[in-house]
Amino acid sequence: MTTTPASQPARPLGLDDITVIDDSKLKKAVTAAALGNAMEWFDFGVYGFVAFALGKVFFPDASPAVQTIAALGTFSVPFLVRPLGGVFFGLMGDRFGRQKVLSLTIIIMAISTFCIGLIPAYATIGLWAPILLLLCKLAQGFSVGGEYTGAAIFVAEYAPDRRRGFLGSWLDFGSIAGFVMGAGLVVVLQTLLGEARFLDWGWRVPFFVAGPLGLLGLYLRHAAEETPAFTQQLERMEQGDRDAIKERPGVSFREIFTRYRKALLICIGMVLVTNITYYMLLTYLPTYLSSSLGYSEAHGVLIIIVVMIGMLFVQPVVGFVSDKIGRKPFLLIGSVGLFFLALPAFKMIGTDNTGMIFLGLLVLAVLLNCLTGVMASTLPALFPTRIRYSALASSFNIAIILAGLTPTVAAWLVESTQDLMIPAYYLMVAALIGLTTSFFLPETANRPLRGDTPNASSRQEARVLLQQAYEHIEQNVEEVDERILELEAQIETLRQRRQTLVDQHPRLD
Repeated sequence: MTTTPASQPARPLGLDDITVIDDSKLKKAVTAAALGNAMEWFDFGVYGFVAFALGKVFFPDASPAVQTIAALGTFSVPFLVRPLGGVFFGLMGDRFGRQKVLSLTIIIMAISTFCIGLIPAYATIGLWAPILLLLCKLAQGFSVGGEYTGAAIFVAEYAPDRRRGFLGSWLDFGSIAGFVMGAGLVVVLQTLLGEARFLDWGWRVPFFVAGPLGLLGLYLRHAAEETPAFTQQLERMEQGDRDAIKERPGVSFREIFTRYRKALLICIGMVLVTNITYYMLLTYLPTYLSSSLGYSEAHGVLIIIVVMIGMLFVQPVVGFVSDKIGRKPFLLIGSVGLFFLALPAFKMIGTDNTGMIFLGLLVLAVLLNCLTGVMASTLPALFPTRIRYSALASSFNIAIILAGLTPTVAAWLVESTQDLMIPAYYLMVAALIGLTTSFFLPETANRPLRGDTPNASSRQEARVLLQQAYEHIEQNVEEVDERILELEAQIETLRQRRQTLVDQHPRLD
């Protein structure tokens, strides 16, 4: 429903209140969001696949196992500053708009990633090398704190209600594509250059690629228009709408953590299960295959790249089907599947058979698709427009602190216990979190975002949505009427019992 002044009764939802999304603007918004997200995960993919090289370049005096843990530790430390970035960019996004913030985050991400390629080796500048690497990763962590959540909100607020799952799935399609691009580039460079030249200078090339990618992403985001939901929020304020003024974008985190506690916990749970699985499969496993299992680095990377390419085809299918059957079934399937299949999958990965390794990775990948395919369409629907960016970015990045430690913790646990099944147990714990979350998750498929008016692809679809809205209201009214009749019957029964008691015991009257 649209917001109305407090002195006036709320008017019924009309056809003009339903936003018809321009198809060209929608495509531009989805492309801009997905490409920026691809650049973010391009860096994560590159970093995960060159962790062994970075360990030798920046931590040369350590043992091979410690080098790997140190490099992955540098990967994980920036997650500690992501909540700060989430709060900062979330407040900016709710006050100044999603489009402006997303343009800023991609600039910071591109510059910091490019600068990693410029850092001299430890042999040249000593301790300053890992320090500069850490500073670049901290800058990345700060910008990423507002990147994914802002991009998810941008797509969700643009998407028609009936296609939000499908369109939102392209955001993580960009994530996976970024991983594929990063990993593929690393493999090509390793093959063409050989280990010596790759360690000397070849590892820098993927980070330099972030420069032009960032410029392209900035161009697309700058060209995209602000989302309809945020624009309507500003218009209501400019028109003097009392409710909108009362609920101006001045965000109170006390309100968020009290009034929206359940939504925050649901968001944290869903982010944990999804991103623990994400980082385990796409960041840690390349290192696990080579360092822990002694598998050929080239073969291990190629298998994971093939698996990720397969994920690209599954990702939009999950989003499309979620628009038909809902988001909750996929969260349930992914969580239950992880709990029961993580251990068998890692047993297959632990064999020396390429086909079994591929099958084990494929099982984990499909289960991950079930989670990533619905996350971008589900999370923004948990919060209203005026606090959506702040609430989502803060809760998302609180969970990311724990999820981002996955590669480092898994590597340390495997090294200290010598138990190669530790990653499977790790995923089983994450699955329990996802399973618990799924029971409390409200179904959001084919419904407007919380507090927003409906979005439609066309005027005809808007009429259908309006009709469905009134049918839903009529159904609710009928249910209320039936409940009133039931209560009236119960009241009459109680009156009769009272009268019977009074007749039997006159003193009770």
